[in-house]
Amino acid sequence: VQLQASGGGSVQAGGSLRLSCAASGRTISTFVMGWFRQAPGIEREFVATISWSGGNTFYADFVKGRFTISRDNAKNTVYLQMNSLKPEDTAVYYCAAGRRFTTTQVSDYGYWGQGTQVTVSS
Repeated sequence: VQLQASGGGSVQAGGSLRLSCAASGRTISTFVMGWFRQAPGIEREFVATISWSGGNTFYADFVKGRFTISRDNAKNTVYLQMNSLKPEDTAVYYCAAGRRFTTTQVSDYGYWGQGTQVTVSS
């Protein structure tokens, strides 16, 4: 499956962005989908994941209550709604497809998109 992330940009603190991850080649309904992020000099870190049907979600503590992951299997697309953004949310955001729900490990996701830059200014 090929993944294409989009929707990144520059916003001020407190603002919102909605990231999209469009898949092609295979249906995403057979995958757990996740979002990760990577800031300069920092290892890629888990942000959120959503189960195959979208009925269950799991978030990193630092985004709980601010970010919402969702999916539309009919459109083969996953979303990350980001509200109340903070400067520390600045990073390249990656979508990924895997097989294990609630895993936060990069190694458990076998397919990755190219990333989209999110910059939050204070």
